[in-house]
Amino acid sequence: MSTQDWEERVAAAWATFDDYAEEDAADFRAVVDALVAELPDEAPLGLFERACAWDSTGHSDKAVPLYREALARGLDGYRGRRAKIQLSSSLRNMGQAQEGVTLLTPELDAPSDELDDAVRACLALCLSSLGRDREGLSLVLGALAPHLPRYQRSMANYARLLVAPES
Repeated sequence: MSTQDWEERVAAAWATFDDYAEEDAADFRAVVDALVAELPDEAPLGLFERACAWDSTGHSDKAVPLYREALARGLDGYRGRRAKIQLSSSLRNMGQAQEGVTLLTPELDAPSDELDDAVRACLALCLSSLGRDREGLSLVLGALAPHLPRYQRSMANYARLLVAPES
């Protein structure tokens, strides 16, 4: 099995996800499980893909331990960052938003990539779940500002001022 071939088949499986009805969620997870079975036992990547399948089919409770184990076994890089985002979201869904904040806050200082806005959006949701709406709104406005056709500087300043200490 080539890694490239496996990655392409995983991507193809995920491309069909929306074709599955809610009652067919187990069928989708079986497709993912069959792909994961091609990897060495307990490979971090396999744990991650299984977590994603459980998570995407509405089972945060089954996904959380798999995300944790994938990270503990060394899942890093892009997928490691995705796992932290998705784990934080699942934790928030399970009423453990503070753990999500703890997990994602260091990601604000991680090397920048295309997941930066997702980190901020998920962190904002976790903060909101904890009643820290101003901090969450600040993160979301800060993430949105660079994408606006105008008012980038104003929105970035407003975002900063939402959490700036009052003078």
